[in-house]
Amino acid sequence: MGAHEHSEPDLSPAQRRSLAVSLFNHVWTLLGTPDRSPEQDDELIHAAHASRYHWGKVGTAANLGRGEWQISRVYATLGHPEPAVFHARRCLAYIETGAGVEEWDLPFAYEALARACAVAGAVTESRRFEELAREAGAAMADPESTEMLLADLETLPGR
Repeated sequence: MGAHEHSEPDLSPAQRRSLAVSLFNHVWTLLGTPDRSPEQDDELIHAAHASRYHWGKVGTAANLGRGEWQISRVYATLGHPEPAVFHARRCLAYIETGAGVEEWDLPFAYEALARACAVAGAVTESRRFEELAREAGAAMADPESTEMLLADLETLPGR
């Protein structure tokens, strides 16, 4: 086989943002779909990675962290501990840079680690990250964000 030229799709930043957002939202729709087929589970993984890919071209560290958070959630939901933990750690690393971060990003990064560790069977670590999520969440000013965080923490495996 000869050498192939690989070129990126020629998309504007606005098109990339739009794709990233619509793929992110599509993942949420799939996550909420009862009795997903194996093909829909595959679609979940690919859509989450595609969203994060486009954010990687045009997003802030916060966008990248949220993309990593969603990928981790997908893998945790599907019962794949290693990529769930890997992407949760990437999420925290991006959020800790502080670029474009909102008050809820850090507690949810900890929530992702608590969930991923729970799926991995690392109960002590999971509880440690859950506690960090609760502590960081207690500092949030927005009651709706706090409510969402606490509801998410209630769905941690093994709770």
